[in-house]
Amino acid sequence: MYRNAIRTLAATLLAAAFAAQPAAAAEKLKIGFITTLSGPAGIIGKHMKDSVELALEHLHGKVGGLETEVIFGDDTFKPDVGLQVANKMVKDDKVQFVSGIIWSNIMLAVAPTVTEQGVFMIGANAGPHQLAGGQCNRMFFTTSWQNDSTPAAMGEYLQSKGVNDVYLIAPNYAAGKDMLAGFKRYYKGRIADEVYTKLGQQDYQAELSQLRAKKPKAVFVFLPGGMGINFIRQWDQAGLHGKIPLYSSFTVDQTTLKALGNNAIGLWSSGFWSSELDNPANRRFISDFRKKYGYTPSFYGAQSYDAIMLIDGAIRAVKGNLQDKQGLIKAMESVPYKSVRGHYRYNSNHFPIENFYLLRAAKGPNGVVMKVERTIFKNHKDAYYHECKMQ
Repeated sequence: MYRNAIRTLAATLLAAAFAAQPAAAAEKLKIGFITTLSGPAGIIGKHMKDSVELALEHLHGKVGGLETEVIFGDDTFKPDVGLQVANKMVKDDKVQFVSGIIWSNIMLAVAPTVTEQGVFMIGANAGPHQLAGGQCNRMFFTTSWQNDSTPAAMGEYLQSKGVNDVYLIAPNYAAGKDMLAGFKRYYKGRIADEVYTKLGQQDYQAELSQLRAKKPKAVFVFLPGGMGINFIRQWDQAGLHGKIPLYSSFTVDQTTLKALGNNAIGLWSSGFWSSELDNPANRRFISDFRKKYGYTPSFYGAQSYDAIMLIDGAIRAVKGNLQDKQGLIKAMESVPYKSVRGHYRYNSNHFPIENFYLLRAAKGPNGVVMKVERTIFKNHKDAYYHECKMQ
């Protein structure tokens, strides 16, 4: 009896000790965000990083209601570095999500490696056709677009305007080839020439001389970041501004407008988003971004902000259970947040079905902005989703 009493007392004390301890802390969320933070392309990375930090501020530091750490990584504009950064995030930092990535060649190196290890990859810019088609993956989502779609919108616009002779320029890498393929999918006029430049190239005098000799009716370029700034400055110096209409995708935008100044006014572009889109999420994003950082965000920032909000909505849908990966997938497929672009939905390959607009650089109350002139594509689906055999 005495021993039984001792056992009972011990069991009671042990139970009391456990009861006195605080409840187990909720799982901590770790997000790895990879972008280019150094070199000429660092301006794009800054837009993305600043937008992620604003999203965290809007969520009071808790994505999905969980204590959150975002680990930023610089890919230095190199696929091998991006892959090293991603592997460290997954294996050493134990992130549950990787996001970001500007460049398609880096995304093609990183995304399969991340998803093969059972970690979600949430793209915030690059959309190579491989990931929309044969290499689609249930653990991959993007808050941007498939590469072809934005230039496809410009191809459709120029086709509708009857422009029958266009000169094409893009960098020689995965996205450059996707961009011009997308343009030609809808543009059926004459291609005066199709020129691929070195990725990161800064001097375009030779290309401009060749272009002038061809005497095209219009020029379409995809030259993001510093490449676009240098091209357009040299375009003006060559006396081509106003002589040959210049159209672009991902070249004249909020990352380049400050550097281009009045040289950008009147230039045309295509895109899925503008700071001028009038919806509650976008108004808040633009207003608070300007107050916090003193400049107007670009579409790179809009996509990055949305990436965090997509993750937030999905985690809330599964009540913070990060182990419920199927639940997280289903939640993200339902678009459980209010996007700065307005309403959109996900296609079967986890790429957005969304609108694309004709944009024109014009003066606004906060400097030069990209004004929405018209909707080119409404609820546009990329060209590769039929190739996606996602299980």
